[in-house]
Amino acid sequence: MDGEVPNIKRWVVLYPVYINSKKTVAEGRRISVSKACENPTCAEIGDCCSYLKLPFAIEIDKFYPRDFMQRGRLRVLLKRRMVLNIIHPFHPEKN
Repeated sequence: MDGEVPNIKRWVVLYPVYINSKKTVAEGRRISVSKACENPTCAEIGDCCSYLKLPFAIEIDKFYPRDFMQRGRLRVLLKRRMVLNIIHPFHPEKN
């Protein structure tokens, strides 16, 4: 990002409740229980993004709209090529 400030408003928003195995779909979970984890935090998800070398920003002052007790969210820059490299590291588009 060479010294410029990234426009994170266009990045994907990820609330920890989206991947919380303790929540139901009606409460906001977006993935299957088998792939979810128990009570994730923004910091833990941020560590995962760092490990995967994904640009991210933690917004600790934001709340989940359905449950105001859930504090914090992440903004993650996801592009098709980045996702392909994570899912299948030997994909032909990986040049």
